[in-house]
Amino acid sequence: MTMVRKKPSSNVGKYTWTGKPYKKTHHRPRPPRTIMTRSQCSTSSTSFFSRVPAEVFDMILDKLSVREISVFAMVSKEITRHVADYISTVAWKNKMILQSFHYATLLEQKSTIGHYRDLGLLFKRCTLLLPTKDRLKFIFSKISKIPCFMLEKCVAPDCFGFSSFGAFLQTLIAGWDELECHRVFSFLCDLTNLLQKIEAVITAKPGVKWYQELQLRLFCRQVLLDPNQLECQFWLMQLLKPWPMVSQAHLLFILYGPLLPEGSLGWQDLVDRGLPHSALWDLAKAILMTFGKLEVKGWSTDSVLSILEELIVIPQPWHMENVARLLVLCGSSLCYSVLASKALNGRLLELSRLIVYIVLVCEKDGYHMSWAVKLVQQICKVFSTAPERFYFIQQLENTFSEVTREFFEFSVAGNHFDDRETFQTLCILLDSSAHFHTKFLHMFLR
Repeated sequence: MTMVRKKPSSNVGKYTWTGKPYKKTHHRPRPPRTIMTRSQCSTSSTSFFSRVPAEVFDMILDKLSVREISVFAMVSKEITRHVADYISTVAWKNKMILQSFHYATLLEQKSTIGHYRDLGLLFKRCTLLLPTKDRLKFIFSKISKIPCFMLEKCVAPDCFGFSSFGAFLQTLIAGWDELECHRVFSFLCDLTNLLQKIEAVITAKPGVKWYQELQLRLFCRQVLLDPNQLECQFWLMQLLKPWPMVSQAHLLFILYGPLLPEGSLGWQDLVDRGLPHSALWDLAKAILMTFGKLEVKGWSTDSVLSILEELIVIPQPWHMENVARLLVLCGSSLCYSVLASKALNGRLLELSRLIVYIVLVCEKDGYHMSWAVKLVQQICKVFSTAPERFYFIQQLENTFSEVTREFFEFSVAGNHFDDRETFQTLCILLDSSAHFHTKFLHMFLR
């Protein structure tokens, strides 16, 4: 019997059993990668400027102009801090914070104002990272010692310190939001005692404190109102809002009323005689600014009309020609609002007299008479019934005759024949009356 040996399996010896269980390995998490900005890199220990000694850094800044330093301050936080320290030194302030604002030529004045505009940009940039309150405290601590920037310390008539301060301040706050500008106004009031100075002037009899009036006008105009016409409305509102209506009218006149050749305000001139339109143009623009800002809380058309009513009796009722000229300069909307208010309140005598002088001003100053005619037509629509409209037209005609007679009697009384101005006004009134009635009749029959 033959024995057959089985072939060994082909799988034998191919796999070996180690007897050890499988062990899962855990890898340690890698640390997160950190990304450094250029600003962080510049402040690291490898930064070039960090290796420069402070004395050498100051020597570099000494070679730069104010505008160049303001650009350099924006490179990094470290440089911003160093620049802030640099401009806080007494040596730099004595060198750059100029205090001479008198007896300068026009070219020197422009150069100084431009220098303070650059300073405003420098302080704006080197305090960029600070809160508004800290920014203002830092900035005004550097300039509060300049006498010509303070309201009560500037006494020279040729001083242009307020203009330099205005250029500095408006450059500094350009682009700031309204809340920040409110803080600027509060800080400025605390620094200069502005509200106390305003109160002292507006509670006094007009013209008594003429020097303080002029000083207040120059400060407010050159520092806040004139340098930036886009923000003029905001600053005017801040100046007017704290006071009652009669004081607002008083302050508005101080800021924008006509000036006499010697520099004082022409309070009495508005009462005694008719002034040219150039003397009232600034005041009209200021009224239009308040009239165009009625969305401000607490203001309305009635508020502006009340201010206007108070204005035209300071210090005494104005010459009617000045009232009429101011309304004409203020334009159709405000002029109509004033006349319509008088019509609704039954003040027909005042209304008619004012219209007669508006017609006179249109003829004197070269305005189209059709504008005055359309204005009267609009006033006619205020009256609800035909008899009321007829009575108004009759009152207007009587007033034309009465005013004409007044001018004639004044010109002949007391040998006033040599008074060419009065006689000329009489002739203009006659011409204006004829032109008005011709236009009115033409429009009525058309």
